[in-house]
Amino acid sequence: MVAFVNNVIRLYVIEGQVLFGKALCQVFAIEPDISVVGDSESVSAPSLAKARPDLILLDLDGRADELTEALALCRQAAPQARICVLSMRLQAELMQRCLAAGAEGYIIKDVTPAELMRAVKMVAAGDTYVDPRVAGGLLRRRSMSNGRPDLDELSVRETEVIRLIAEGLSNKEISARLNLSEKTVKNHISRIFSKLNIFARAQAAVHAIKIGLV
Repeated sequence: MVAFVNNVIRLYVIEGQVLFGKALCQVFAIEPDISVVGDSESVSAPSLAKARPDLILLDLDGRADELTEALALCRQAAPQARICVLSMRLQAELMQRCLAAGAEGYIIKDVTPAELMRAVKMVAAGDTYVDPRVAGGLLRRRSMSNGRPDLDELSVRETEVIRLIAEGLSNKEISARLNLSEKTVKNHISRIFSKLNIFARAQAAVHAIKIGLV
């Protein structure tokens, strides 16, 4: 678990659209576990280094072509900070580029405020977060192109469950899709988490993508 001063996450927002950036700051301002220590329109703003944030929320829209450079500048200005990318694009390839370039999170802008808070706290605490809709699309394409996934660690049923988790289905929806009881679904998820050493549903999809389980 990552330690924060007074158990408060120091957040810095980088958003090219000033109005949206200020709105984001107001959303986070009501959360007692998060302190917005600064915001700017660009990565190169001198206030970023001075703020010493624990987490940077980086707007990707408008700088996708300079993604690697933007993330590198964030690392240079605030090497202690984790980075969560914010984007309108439901593109699995772009999400992969962000993770490969060093981001720890990929959030789509149409999420609810509650999900945004959850994602930010997950990334700040040391986990990885990607929107399940993006991860699910990548899992489906890989499955179709590669045939049956090679999942030595997981059973066939657990493989089905992790795919549905990646698509964003709830336990109740997975239960209906696979014709299983919710208790059985919960048991499968507990075994998946134990086998993969993960603790959250979003991590299941990220883990599967990163190590090529599917």
